[in-house]
Amino acid sequence: MTEARELVATLTRRGETVAAAESLTAGLVCATLAQVPGASAVLRGGLVVYATELKAALAGVDEALLAEHGAVHPDVAAQLARGARERCGATWGLGLTGVAGPDPQDGVAPGTVYVGISGPGVGTVRELAETGDRDTIRTASVRAAFVLLGEQLD
Repeated sequence: MTEARELVATLTRRGETVAAAESLTAGLVCATLAQVPGASAVLRGGLVVYATELKAALAGVDEALLAEHGAVHPDVAAQLARGARERCGATWGLGLTGVAGPDPQDGVAPGTVYVGISGPGVGTVRELAETGDRDTIRTASVRAAFVLLGEQLD
């Protein structure tokens, strides 16, 4: 993926690092970055928090937030990003949560995805409405996370 190569090059040049807390992508962000030669200089690690309770236990997402809104919510993505950044000691944290389908989750339609980023003076979330099968939605979510990070690095 071109975006992954560009991110690794830019992060390396800047001397910065990245980590991810991933739900629907289940490690695909980290795996995609790790395919790029030299990724070990910038990829700190990741948290696969597919199960809702692991979002709180591993990434520090507020349990009350999860109880009130469920796992697919913009604030969950923001807290996942912050948790990845803090727990992995990275410059940048990415947080991804959503529904890959084919069925809705907690009343949330397939293709609904939230991508969060946490970094120096930055904390934002982007909502996506993707279409397609599970693989298409997950791949589009990874690409969106890379684009969001790339925008912060420009």
